[in-house]
Amino acid sequence: MDILWFLIAVGVLFAALGPFLLRRRSGGIRLAAPGSPDAADPESYGFVRQEALDVRLPGPDQDLLDVLDVVQRTQDWRAAQQLLAGTPKEGEVRWQRVQAFAGAASLELAQRPGEGGRWLRDWRSESPKDAGGAQVHAEFLVQQAWRSSSADKDDWRIILEESRDLCAQAALLAPGDPIPYIIELSIARGLAYPRPEFDRLWAKVIDRAPTHMGAHLVALHYLSEKWHGSRAESDSFATMAASRAPQGSLLAALPLFSVYDHLPEVVLVSSFYQSAVVTRAMEGALFAVHAARPDDPMLAHVRHLLILFLVRSERWAEAVRQIAAVDGYVGALPWTHNPDPAADYTLHRNLAVAGYESNGGSPATLRP
Repeated sequence: MDILWFLIAVGVLFAALGPFLLRRRSGGIRLAAPGSPDAADPESYGFVRQEALDVRLPGPDQDLLDVLDVVQRTQDWRAAQQLLAGTPKEGEVRWQRVQAFAGAASLELAQRPGEGGRWLRDWRSESPKDAGGAQVHAEFLVQQAWRSSSADKDDWRIILEESRDLCAQAALLAPGDPIPYIIELSIARGLAYPRPEFDRLWAKVIDRAPTHMGAHLVALHYLSEKWHGSRAESDSFATMAASRAPQGSLLAALPLFSVYDHLPEVVLVSSFYQSAVVTRAMEGALFAVHAARPDDPMLAHVRHLLILFLVRSERWAEAVRQIAAVDGYVGALPWTHNPDPAADYTLHRNLAVAGYESNGGSPATLRP
């Protein structure tokens, strides 16, 4: 039976990547063996080697990285509290930092059961009325539920219900802050909120942060066919948000995330990634990237997803340019859906470089 599952897994991988790996004709690609004189060196493009890729973040946030280093080295929560206190509640950065602190504590606990993440426990016990600590704790419990439980177990509901209670506390501690309600969107998915209850929750989010990209992404998961909606509902939600997006908003890229949420397990049609639906969503995301502020904290998220679609649609030069803009960080979809995000990202990066070079590209032509 084990060998059967192994062969099935190999078949799935081949079906997904075979068209790229087998193409030998002019204009196609051929992957060279590591160490071969023909193998592309990531450092020649300024790319970071796989073992040095940062799996914690989608893109650079040096203040966050510095604070994470201090907190994890000293197990003192105060630097995290100060950083969140100084981060505006309306924007995307606070949401990403709350997720990062919660993820760091969750990973510590997984690595050192019973001891890891002590700084978060101290934060909550020593400053129970701190809104930032309550938000991080609520998000930590959500991540713990997704990381260690399954939907058919009682502990799944217990953890998520505890997180829901914390969200209510966090909302009272920081009136007007959308973060507690964004965290609850993930809880709504896990606990299968009825649609009217989800709609009421979503109204609270958009009342506080109508163009919050992170919130829209969390809501999109609830509406997907895999959870409590359908492909049509997800696409409609994404398209409506994109059509209403103000100039420069990355919400114009939301339809591509809906397409990603509904990708088939195995793509058997070689032209799937050149289809009208996929191409239209990619073009919308590319438009959003070009129109967005260079410092938009959600820009890296869109670029990472674009890399997957551009590689699989064989738009090599565009893929390499997106890689050059985000390389070094892999803490974003689609890579985080893989047990080894750095390896998945590196595979797609290698395919992009191979395709780019087979069509005359080089490190010199990539530079502006």
